[in-house]
Amino acid sequence: MAHYAKVDQGKVLKVIVADEDYINSFVDTEPGNWIQTSYNTRGGIHTLGGTPLRKNFAAVGMTYDAEKDAFIPPKPYASWVLNDTTCLWEAPVSHPNEKGEGYRWNESTISWEAL
Repeated sequence: MAHYAKVDQGKVLKVIVADEDYINSFVDTEPGNWIQTSYNTRGGIHTLGGTPLRKNFAAVGMTYDAEKDAFIPPKPYASWVLNDTTCLWEAPVSHPNEKGEGYRWNESTISWEAL
């Protein structure tokens, strides 16, 4: 069994668990294509040490970039930039690494704020 994302015009519409034979043989009358995704892949790394697949596990609302062969989450803030290696969005300012403190992003000041 594997996970497959239904993608139409670059948008992930649904994700299912199915056998490859099922995906290859059933008649799907809805527009789009089924693209395999890996539950254990995040940021281009397979969490169990296996081979990563398409940078990130697909979820509804994500996009699929065929050129990068990657699933990309929605952009959280206008100022954030896409890391082409991980296909994850990153803040333009590094996250503080102070232990015991929580932080949240403030888009109006383009900075992290302590909670």
